[in-house]
Amino acid sequence: MTSEPFVSLWPDPDALGTVTDLYELTMLAGYLAEGMGGKSATFEVFVRRMPPDRSFLVFAGLEQAIGDLTRLAFSSEQVEALRRWPAFQGLPATFFETLRRFRFEGDVFAAPEGTVVFPGETLLRVTAPLPQAQWVETFLLASLGYPTLVASKAARMVLAARGKPLFEFGARRAHGPQAGLLAARSAYLAGFDSTSHVEAARRLGIPCVGTMAHSWVQSFATEAEAFEAYARVFPASTTLLVDTYDTLEGVRLAARIAPPSSAVRIDSGDLAGLARKARAILDEQGRRDVAIIGSGDLDERTLESLSADGAPFDGYGVGTELVTSRDAPAISMVYKLVEVEGVGRFKLAPGKTTYPMTKQVYRRRDPSGTFTGDLVARVDEPAPDAAEPLLIPVLQGGEPVGPPPSLAEIRARCRDQIAALPEALKSLDSDVVYPVSYSDRLEADATRLMRR
Repeated sequence: MTSEPFVSLWPDPDALGTVTDLYELTMLAGYLAEGMGGKSATFEVFVRRMPPDRSFLVFAGLEQAIGDLTRLAFSSEQVEALRRWPAFQGLPATFFETLRRFRFEGDVFAAPEGTVVFPGETLLRVTAPLPQAQWVETFLLASLGYPTLVASKAARMVLAARGKPLFEFGARRAHGPQAGLLAARSAYLAGFDSTSHVEAARRLGIPCVGTMAHSWVQSFATEAEAFEAYARVFPASTTLLVDTYDTLEGVRLAARIAPPSSAVRIDSGDLAGLARKARAILDEQGRRDVAIIGSGDLDERTLESLSADGAPFDGYGVGTELVTSRDAPAISMVYKLVEVEGVGRFKLAPGKTTYPMTKQVYRRRDPSGTFTGDLVARVDEPAPDAAEPLLIPVLQGGEPVGPPPSLAEIRARCRDQIAALPEALKSLDSDVVYPVSYSDRLEADATRLMRR
């Protein structure tokens, strides 16, 4: 039996300096070695293309990204480990001493969390000394990409559910414990009503819900005994899982127990058909106030089908399809250099072309408040009339401009943003592309630099 301690892969929140890719650190070292440490650089985060079957995205993850960015540092242990790595052999001792003091001291502008966003427009920009701005690339993309992916998926599910409550049940299916926590937050800000994730509920103030597992029912001699025991222990709020054996018989048993249950949950089978029969059974037994909850690998298309069919569900539990975004499990979010010391930088690789210069994004609305299109312009261009700038300051000199909005405020913003979308973009099968254009000055900059 080993006496070695177990190795935890959770990083120390005060030693996140090496939570990055190796090439960020080799470039950091190279910039310093070449005397480029004092050059000011601007990088921008954007999404190259929309994931399949998506017509909009919901920007999320900013609060955690910015909070951790202010604490980004190398621990002594990490510095000593890097000193011994082959990639860093030959570097002067001063480089490693620099790492011990290294902090992010730049400026960050970003779209507020909960904002509806589209490919090709800047979501976040970093202006900092070149080594610092390079260092944070991997960290920022990892912090923003997954929450944005889940929030965007959640928003589609909220639209498909047509006002029915949605409960986030994905902790056990997420790609790691931290992913489950991030997914619970992203789902809630995008319109889900609650989560089963206890730590997310505790730390973030999200309402917490849950029922029982089939193992509870299987642990008792009969299903009736299992239901009655659960109702005794939790008389104030009892939701019974009725499909362990025979779903409709489970509903009949649930309708007869005392104290009465608050809800029944159906997790398998013909959900629409079973819900109708369950509703009839409950109503016949005088249990019209008992809600019916549906679950079982639900995605937005299943939710839309159940909604269109008029299935008598009072809410839905959603897990796997939400936290994995199985139909589109990745997002093409990138972090690209656009300016060094006031000179534009761009990329010309096929399918990966970028626009130079530091930018602002302006959103236009029609008189009813509906979004009509976004303009990406140089940050020093005059703002178009009656257009809303999306990027606002969140860090200056590495310090927060102010406290972040509350999760309730982010949730309200997301709700208002989705309400302002053109109706065509709210369809699950929309083939409408939201108009994102670039200013004449940006186009001229790109053309001039390409010719040069």
